[in-house]
Amino acid sequence: MRKFVFATQNKHKLEEVKAILGNHYELISLADLNFTEELSETHHTLEENALEKSQFVFGHFHMNCFSEDTGLEIKALLGAPGVYSARYAGEGKNANDNIALVLHQMEKEKNRKARFRTVISLILEGKNHFFEGVTEGKILTERHGSSGFGYDPIFVPDGHVLTYAEMTADMKNQISHRKRAFEKMKEFLSL
Repeated sequence: MRKFVFATQNKHKLEEVKAILGNHYELISLADLNFTEELSETHHTLEENALEKSQFVFGHFHMNCFSEDTGLEIKALLGAPGVYSARYAGEGKNANDNIALVLHQMEKEKNRKARFRTVISLILEGKNHFFEGVTEGKILTERHGSSGFGYDPIFVPDGHVLTYAEMTADMKNQISHRKRAFEKMKEFLSL
């Protein structure tokens, strides 16, 4: 069984990715390696942030690894919060504050189109590979649901009536941007 380090400190993401990849791979987190520092995300694109994190982990631990960066891109906000999604309302990375800021900025907007985009940087035997997953949807005018994390209570994927936060983890994992990106990575690894 292949072993990978998932370069994250986010327990929600780790659980979501383990569910997506199944039992085909052994996933270990940074916490499993006794690494508790927050990885740097200093770039202006999801691709650059994902690559920075995976290169850091590979350089430190010399193990096959992957990282991902995800952003909510809202059309009326010209793609914001995008790469700054986690810290949109400040460096405290408070999801409630981030949601409140988006809802405030979107108060008078008729165009509610948005998308979640995930970019994975996989370093396998020292070589980098990128995978992307996108879920199109819309931003609601208020929060619905209490599951999930981040912007899940205000995002409804196209073709659905429930927000990510109203869906079970299994439902979300069937259609999410993260699922789409990790399915591409899984397919690549099975070649």
